[in-house]
Amino acid sequence: MSGASERPLGIDELLDRVRDGLDRIGARQAYDAARAGEALLVDIRYAALRERDGLIPGALVVERNELEWRLDPQGSHRAPEATSHDLRVVVICNEGYASSLAAASLRQLGLHRATDLVGGFQSWRAEGLPVVAPEG
Repeated sequence: MSGASERPLGIDELLDRVRDGLDRIGARQAYDAARAGEALLVDIRYAALRERDGLIPGALVVERNELEWRLDPQGSHRAPEATSHDLRVVVICNEGYASSLAAASLRQLGLHRATDLVGGFQSWRAEGLPVVAPEG
């Protein structure tokens, strides 16, 4: 009955623990890595936020509930970009919270270089990095 007496983690504590295992990066570093072909930027924001704020050029848009299926290199529903467990994936949400949990989930699938963007899309935009209007 191990674990029965352990105190459950609150979300803030869980987030701190998850982030301890990630090599989180800033917006400029993510931009440079993507431009150099050293990282795949993955935008997990929901459609309303993408429509309101725009898109990061070149980022793969994957809804959060599809993330693991689309990025698992062994998965039957993987995106063409999901080529290897060595792929450096930078997960981007709106403000950098959900992306930390998502990156940790990808690491559990063996994507050992998965991380997230500190401050999310909002930090990207605040740095003045490229943003385009969504198509449609």
